Amino acid sequence: MGGDDRGSAEPLFVLPLVFVMVLAVVQVGLWAHAQHRAQVIAAQALAAARSFDGTVHQAREQAARAEEQLGGGILQGTEVEVERRPEAAQVRVSGRAVSLVPGVGVPVSSEITGPVERLVP
Repeated sequence: MGGDDRGSAEPLFVLPLVFVMVLAVVQVGLWAHAQHRAQVIAAQALAAARSFDGTVHQAREQAARAEEQLGGGILQGTEVEVERRPEAAQVRVSGRAVSLVPGVGVPVSSEITGPVERLVP
């Protein structure tokens, strides 16, 4: 047996590391996409809550419509909290991004505040 077997064990150490790195990059991409969806839902709900005659109920309905229009299952377990005060409205959207590792939840949230429209004489 005069064969040269040097270096043959390297793939055993390198390939799992490469696989984990690729998995991490894809997971970050899924998280970023879910984060963007949460921001869009929050922006749509805030626009409804900020309007002159807007209500918390209208803002929640708009958030549900936005989530339905976006479709897909990237953002799961979405919860929308809306607060409307006389001078400002605030929307918080939270949920979980799809995870490539079963049982691991990747939290996503977006919070936006803006002034309420009002008539000024």
